[in-house]
Amino acid sequence: MPRRPRRFWPLYLAWIALCAILFLALDGLEDPSRPEGRILSIEAGTRALAVARARGLAGYEVVHVARARAGEGGAADRWVVLLDSVPHTSLARAVVVELRTSDGRVLGVRRVQR
Repeated sequence: MPRRPRRFWPLYLAWIALCAILFLALDGLEDPSRPEGRILSIEAGTRALAVARARGLAGYEVVHVARARAGEGGAADRWVVLLDSVPHTSLARAVVVELRTSDGRVLGVRRVQR
């Protein structure tokens, strides 16, 4: 069976060149999922644990972190961090810490209402 020449190699080279150009052109642009001037969810969880320990709540760990926009139950954009004691209590002893997304300032600490 005769071997047919592959004619797609220019297409592959063009694709690699396009990807390289886009990589260089988009370098330095802001990541829309991580706007500048906002603390990240991991940092919000760490700060919430520090706030809980400072208020005498030892033995807690981060269960969930969610972002809430202004108007969704509050006036400011905030991180809502759910903490539960270890071993987990099915939220019987859970605490919610709310932190401002811009600077991580504590907006509130409350027990979960069941």
